[in-house]
Amino acid sequence: MYVVIAEGDMPEDHSWKLNFDGASNAVGNGVGAVLIFPNGDHYPFTCKLDFNCTNNMVEYEACIMGIRAAIDLEIKVLEVYGDSALVIYQLKGEWETRDPKLISYRKLILELIEEFDDITFHYLPRDENQMANALATLTSMIKVNEQEDMKPIQMSICEAPAHCCNVDEEEERDDHPWYHDLQYVKSRAYQIKQPKMIKKH
Repeated sequence: MYVVIAEGDMPEDHSWKLNFDGASNAVGNGVGAVLIFPNGDHYPFTCKLDFNCTNNMVEYEACIMGIRAAIDLEIKVLEVYGDSALVIYQLKGEWETRDPKLISYRKLILELIEEFDDITFHYLPRDENQMANALATLTSMIKVNEQEDMKPIQMSICEAPAHCCNVDEEEERDDHPWYHDLQYVKSRAYQIKQPKMIKKH
């Protein structure tokens, strides 16, 4: 996955956003992260965790994956959003990190954020973190073969049913162009072309 942006088009103080989430269930563990460029473009990342971990460990893994992706893209200003209050407030320094399994995670992130000029952490309600949550849930529930190459997911928005965009050759056998009926829908009347007058000499 890559971002097609010319280097000269990106000011040094550009602020990116990162949404992250983790999912842990009986099937497995997965993490999802989405980097959001100021113009609204979304760049998703996801990973299946093939080891035992707690819900909080999964959240930290998701955050680290997203931060590392931002570092790889040489992003210097980053706003990080997650729906895990524990992870966010521990990284903000407002809550103590007592669980021995999480101390190393927090220490790693504090080292990684040295790569940024400015990075902030914000709590986000789960219903506002849907894309990262969906990625994490999807990855946690599928079985991935190590030899399989999983291509990135491209998401688009369709504003009409698929059959509305299909022009069947059968429908054009009435000697009218495909847009003939659309003219009627718009004006409630067919536009009839006047026959050309032939001049007699």
